Amino acid sequence: MIGHSETFHDRRSAAVSRSAFTLSLVVVAGLMVPVAARAQDADAGKTVFKQICSICHEVAPGRNRIGPTLFGIAGRKSGSVEGYNYSDGNKGANLTWDAATLDRYLANPRGVVPGTKMAYGGLKDDQKRRDLIGYLGTLK
Repeated sequence: MIGHSETFHDRRSAAVSRSAFTLSLVVVAGLMVPVAARAQDADAGKTVFKQICSICHEVAPGRNRIGPTLFGIAGRKSGSVEGYNYSDGNKGANLTWDAATLDRYLANPRGVVPGTKMAYGGLKDDQKRRDLIGYLGTLK
């Protein structure tokens, strides 16, 4: 009977080990998969705009401040707002402000457009940038 008990114990121990190993693989695999980013939230982006961008930019058409109006920025060419005095860097950048370009620029303006007059150092928070870009896309 002792031999039978040891065999059962050995089988049980092996099964527990396999289960623990499988669970470990599942946990590690789950950690390796990037967490899906939260979708753009234009309302949150409007708040980001008010907190950070509205110091220098307007969202009304034709209303430039220290920076050009951001009305209609989605799909617009860089350096193209009439009546705004752009830096040579921005005039010569030849960018189209799509979501990917805005994302790069908002993260590091001077890295994307050397010589830009934009004094802001960049919005490092990925989600806030996504939200801001979502908001800017509503300005049509």
